Amino acid sequence: MRLRTVLATLTAGLAAATALTAAGPANARPGTDPAPNTATSRACSPAVSLDGFSDALDKTVFDGTFVGNFSALAVDRDGSLAALSDRSSLFGLDARTLAPRSVVPLADEKGAALDSEGLAVDRDGTRLITSETEPSVRRHGHDGTILDRLPVPSSLLVAPAGRATANQTFEGLTLFPGGRTLLASMEYAIAGDSAGLVRFQTWTRTRGDRFGLGAQYAYRTDSGLGVPEVQALPDGRLLVLERGFTSGVGNTVRLYLADPRRATDTSGVASLTGQDGVRPVRKTLLADLVDCPSQGATARQPQPNPLLDNIEGMVITGRAKGRLEVLLVSDDNQNAVQTTRFYRLRVRV
Repeated sequence: MRLRTVLATLTAGLAAATALTAAGPANARPGTDPAPNTATSRACSPAVSLDGFSDALDKTVFDGTFVGNFSALAVDRDGSLAALSDRSSLFGLDARTLAPRSVVPLADEKGAALDSEGLAVDRDGTRLITSETEPSVRRHGHDGTILDRLPVPSSLLVAPAGRATANQTFEGLTLFPGGRTLLASMEYAIAGDSAGLVRFQTWTRTRGDRFGLGAQYAYRTDSGLGVPEVQALPDGRLLVLERGFTSGVGNTVRLYLADPRRATDTSGVASLTGQDGVRPVRKTLLADLVDCPSQGATARQPQPNPLLDNIEGMVITGRAKGRLEVLLVSDDNQNAVQTTRFYRLRVRV
């Protein structure tokens, strides 16, 4: 979902695409004085630390396409990054430098633009991509060709076809290790459900390498926040991003560890009230990113921490020293007061 403030476009020169290494001058904007590179200076919480950030792609252009509006990230089969723009483009990025390598346009079956939000790379290399418009989940080839379309429960469709609100549907998408289960997260509650109770929909791989509807779960967000992204862990748990925006204050971004394994299957529950005996997904706060060190970051609009922006994409890129390596990206909405910023985290779960 695009968190809009003002719709103005800033044109800037292409910054050198720098690696996301430990925090230091290469990761900060010119003229800043980043914090010393120590364990204490990197800590966001006991479970999460910030290794660095990069604004190298902010307000740049590649092959005639604006680089930004990023809503999702995925690791491709060759180790490179796939970065999804919600303006119907899928970029290939160098995993180390973030330099764009390719861009592929996306469209629906009639050639219309997609509000593309969630991304997962399947085991055969095809791309599973959500659009908030209907909402939908489509399988795309490397060239953007539509290969398949997954079924969606009628209740999750945008009104009047269903009970969802436009621009508040499938934001997050993740494929569990092994590739048998796909999960999409609604950003906000559908009509008839209590505010803050969002639905996580799953699909199970069937014969012919297709996906059929699976279980559905209720997830309770913090007050006023939505779910822009989810990432599956090997043990069946999830990393969940929660995010919100308050004009004049800025963004709230929190990272949770969530466990759907004992949650109630809500696919047959018409309305989630919080008093219906439904067991929601359990969650544990890993970090509120407002508590991360700013490390020299600057913001073009009010923020409780200048490091923060409209963070919307997340992918697990590896594991080192017992911690997950997690990459986040912000959606700048092609807006002069927002920034395309990548963040490298280490997360202990």
